[in-house]
Amino acid sequence: MAKTLDAAGARDMLVAVSQALIDQTEILTDADLAIGDGDHGIGMRRGFEAALEALKASEPDSVDAAFKTIGMAILSNTGGAAGAVFGTLFRSGAKGFAGGSIDGASFAAFLEDGLAAVLKRGGVMEGQKTMVDALAPAARAARAASDKGLEAATAAAVDGALQGVEASKAMIATTGKARSLGERSIGHPDPGAISISLILKAMRDFVARA
Repeated sequence: MAKTLDAAGARDMLVAVSQALIDQTEILTDADLAIGDGDHGIGMRRGFEAALEALKASEPDSVDAAFKTIGMAILSNTGGAAGAVFGTLFRSGAKGFAGGSIDGASFAAFLEDGLAAVLKRGGVMEGQKTMVDALAPAARAARAASDKGLEAATAAAVDGALQGVEASKAMIATTGKARSLGERSIGHPDPGAISISLILKAMRDFVARA
């Protein structure tokens, strides 16, 4: 169990995150087929494959540099709205690590700063059946557990995200491609929210075994 992660540890964690998202392409595709056009999984795989390549080729001198590397790769290669918001999460959230390492407090700051930037860029709010519905409760849960350390903060974030994924099933999509379904979107979780939960699970698992 790692109490903190330095720049090299951050890169290794993000490599694990990238591989986890690549491995879950089918789950994300199936989720998007239910309420969208089914391209979310393919787009995320494309972005995280580029991220994996960029991270393996890099030797970041800071934690925030590692997060900006993955953010830029996602932004440039995922395509569509997903590329914009997930790239923004990592790039803007990176400033939470200005202190130089990942611990419980800076991890919570990453989620909070990333959330603020995603809300601004996407023009959305909680309750609209988007990735925000997992990211926002994850950020709140991580902050509440941040004084207990990194492992507790990442575990709490996963719990918050999963609760958000579940809650998104009852929401009516009012933005994005699922908006045209109206009430027919009820009963299905948001694919972007699922992606947030997968990212956070990979972070939690890396911290637990580091």
